[in-house]
Amino acid sequence: MGGIASFSIRQPLYTWLLILFCVLGGLWGFSSVGRLEDPAFTIKTALVITPYPGATAEEVATEISEPLESAIQQMGQIDTISSRNRPGVSQITVDIKTTFDGSELPQIWDELRNRVSDAQGDLPPGARTSMVNDDFGDVYGILYAVATPGYSDAETHEIATFLRRELLTVDGVAAVAVNGLPEEAIFVEPVRRQLLNTGIPPGAIIEAISNADSLSDAGTVTLGPRSAQIVAPQGYNTVDRIAGLTIGVGGEILNLSDFAEVHRTRVPDPDHILRHDGREAFTLGVSGLSSENIVDVGKRVDAKLAELEAQIPLGVELSPIYEQHVVVEEASNAFLVSLAMSVGIVIVVLALAMGWRAAVVVGVTLLLTVVATFFFMAVFGIEMERISLGALIIAMGMLVDNAIVVAEGMQVEMQRGTPGAEAADDVAGKTQVPLLGATIIGIMAFAGIGLSPDATGEFLFSLFAVIGLSLLLSWVLAVTVTPLLSHYLFRVGAQGNTDDAYGGVVFRGYAGLLRGALRLRLLVIPVLLGITVACYAAFGMVKQQFFPNSNTPIFYLDYKAAQGTDIRATAEGMAEIEAWLLDRDDVKAVTASIGQGLARYMLPYNPEQPNPSYGQFVIRTATREDIPPLRADLQAFLDAEITEAEVRISRIVFGPGGGADVEARFSGKDADVLRRLSEEAEAVLRAHPDQLNHVRSNWHERELTVQPRYASDRAQALGVTREDVAAAMLLSTDGVRAGTYREGERLIPIYTRAPEFERRQAGALLDQIVWSDPAQTYVPLSQVVDGFDVQVRDTLIHRRDRSTTITVQANAVQGVTPAEALAVVRAEIEAIDLPLGYALEWGGEYENSTEAQQSLGQQLPLSLIVMVLISVLLFGKLRQPLVIWLLVPMSVNGVALGLLGTGLPFSFTALLGLLSLSGMLIKNGIVLVEEIDLRRAEGGDPDEAIVTASVSRLRPVVLAAATTILGMIPLLGDAFFASMAVTIMGGLAFASVLTLIAAPVFYRVLIPGDRPTAEARAAGEARA
Repeated sequence: MGGIASFSIRQPLYTWLLILFCVLGGLWGFSSVGRLEDPAFTIKTALVITPYPGATAEEVATEISEPLESAIQQMGQIDTISSRNRPGVSQITVDIKTTFDGSELPQIWDELRNRVSDAQGDLPPGARTSMVNDDFGDVYGILYAVATPGYSDAETHEIATFLRRELLTVDGVAAVAVNGLPEEAIFVEPVRRQLLNTGIPPGAIIEAISNADSLSDAGTVTLGPRSAQIVAPQGYNTVDRIAGLTIGVGGEILNLSDFAEVHRTRVPDPDHILRHDGREAFTLGVSGLSSENIVDVGKRVDAKLAELEAQIPLGVELSPIYEQHVVVEEASNAFLVSLAMSVGIVIVVLALAMGWRAAVVVGVTLLLTVVATFFFMAVFGIEMERISLGALIIAMGMLVDNAIVVAEGMQVEMQRGTPGAEAADDVAGKTQVPLLGATIIGIMAFAGIGLSPDATGEFLFSLFAVIGLSLLLSWVLAVTVTPLLSHYLFRVGAQGNTDDAYGGVVFRGYAGLLRGALRLRLLVIPVLLGITVACYAAFGMVKQQFFPNSNTPIFYLDYKAAQGTDIRATAEGMAEIEAWLLDRDDVKAVTASIGQGLARYMLPYNPEQPNPSYGQFVIRTATREDIPPLRADLQAFLDAEITEAEVRISRIVFGPGGGADVEARFSGKDADVLRRLSEEAEAVLRAHPDQLNHVRSNWHERELTVQPRYASDRAQALGVTREDVAAAMLLSTDGVRAGTYREGERLIPIYTRAPEFERRQAGALLDQIVWSDPAQTYVPLSQVVDGFDVQVRDTLIHRRDRSTTITVQANAVQGVTPAEALAVVRAEIEAIDLPLGYALEWGGEYENSTEAQQSLGQQLPLSLIVMVLISVLLFGKLRQPLVIWLLVPMSVNGVALGLLGTGLPFSFTALLGLLSLSGMLIKNGIVLVEEIDLRRAEGGDPDEAIVTASVSRLRPVVLAAATTILGMIPLLGDAFFASMAVTIMGGLAFASVLTLIAAPVFYRVLIPGDRPTAEARAAGEARA
């Protein structure tokens, strides 16, 4: 094995070919690798939407959601089933188990559709066909707000159609979504008095309208040798033509305009209203193909829009809400600068500690490792994003460690007069196997997260992949390129040179300290244990967090008016906040989305489902640092001025997750009992305003409902059914969908309803008329109903895994982590007395973090077993690996001190840093213990062998630690990596002490060896 290093010197051509491959392949990889801001993760969720017009939320839950959930739960791939039941519609959310990857989802969605289709026969009459939406997780990373001031609604639709059609032609574009367009309808409003005079039944009006613009097959005709299609007569394609429709009644022909007003206007209650910077707008979202580089796709979209500029009508403005390609390019360039800074710091440290020659040797090896990693990233389809680039910085210390060990060993041997090839043989022969084993152990430290099948593992997979690739490359280059460069640059000393390479003040001081520690080993061990116990106790005071807030300079303000509030009233209530935001200089753009959320423009964004009482502001600032002061001022304004609605401010969080910071879910059968439990939990949460705010439940308030009391006897005598009463009520309020008006590719609904002046009259409901089909006449509604009942009902009922479930939610106040807030209220909420058959479970960040850690925990034992097995196989003994593994629990010491000193939380990324730290510690320990074994095998004083071996490892250990710690400095400014960087920096500083002091002491205790002779002790003391 030792021949690899000497072969690289004796046959330099092959080594230079390897160097050339690293350079050229790396340049190709760098230019070809895909780019993202953050790594993608698959949203394994589908929606099943089923309309059930006229049903209450409770009827929807019982008659629609229950049978569909029963059918869906039979699928073995299901993780959770939750439903959101509103009057007239069921929305079931189906989450797939994390063990299934994205490639399996199409087949799973096909099975879901089959299950839902088979269950349609179990649904009640009146329920419409269920629709399965499996593109819920699609991301439209390029999102524009389009304002069309001065243009009609029809022209706005034409502009949207034009833009969408043109952008779909761009290479690499997968889909273009348009949202928030003005919603128009044609309203036919028959006057009640005219209906009574003419006796026209509502069915005749609806039938005439439904056929006004319909398409019908008129057949074909043979014309000689050819056949020609017969096109049906053109429909009534203008409002005026529809008003001129004729209806025959009692032998008379009447035009629609004789008894009804016909006009085209916006619907009074649209599903979605959008404003951008205070102006009405719609959004245009562009999604790129997953196989394409989003930066390239974005640039093509920009080029296409620039090309279309002359064709876009004057005054139309496209304003970016989010441009993923711009964000990605800026983030990638910034991270590449951080990577270059990290590499530069490493080289400067090496030059100061080992001289410029060694710095060149190790620095070139490091650069080749980094560059070659880009080649393999491109080959294996690993994108260049925050996590993969951060992985290179995190691994920096381990990357240089292999080269430092070989270069430092060769430098010492060549100073003693050993030729380069022999020095390479000697050094590599002793270290390459331990270094390879230690490298694999370092990789396996990250295998737990890399092999985790959940969304967190998918999000962080590139961390494991890049560290694995780069570490293996670093070992290959350390035993090939490093020896060759050392041979070229290091000077060969005089043969038999006896100058002590480790005779400097630092080395001699360390040797003296270590000899003292070995003599006082029975005191040193208790001191180390005491420090460890104290640090573990201190670690309990470290804040806990799942994922940190994003670097993106965007935050949200969610606005929730009372349940049942009209969408236009919601928009009016948000206008005051919007005006305040637009007056601020530190606000760069404000997008208001009323009635639902925006299209999913980034993976962590979870759009709110349709609700007319909901609205959201997407607020952009110039930098991330502008958000805290703006947020504080905004919160003060909201507290003082906005009292009629629930408002809450939130930040974008890295990675998967979702939900409120703290969530308590109560499940059971009775809605009243669930609301009582919810109120008790809300009272507990509100009692801690220093920890939590924005306390709410996901059922929101109950709403008033109006229900006519059907007078069965009188109504049946008049021939009026319950359905006739309901149809009359619908006609006098929202209107009956009577037909469709085709305008190009647009389908505009036609509604029949009472005129506005009739709908607004006092007592309008009782004054309505109902058509009696048997009597062929209208009768007053008051003759078939005995007044109206006003009731309070739940209009939003949630279910989870087939149980009715209410969720109490709250957000942690600024400066408090969700874990801290939960710890304060958990015992009080769990003390709530639950009736038999009712259950409590925790959601929010606690659930997300627990699931991620459980998934990681399931993989860690395998990684741990492999790491232990490799360490045992390397030595062929048990006590040497035990020495190394005794150091691992103590690595937490520096982590606790670092996080407490900086005030940063222990996040999931910090946990990864701790795994990385354990890998570095074990790697250093392996090489040190291997060196001690070799020194002892040479004979002499066992204690002095420990000292000599440890002194020879001082420089590599300290340099690896110093380069890693200083190389982490660029990451301290990154919100995602800050806690991880501090974990590694603080932990590694303490771990270096463990390696250089604790490991030799443990070795001496566990493997004492033969007692030294008096002569050996005297020789050791003389050297000291």
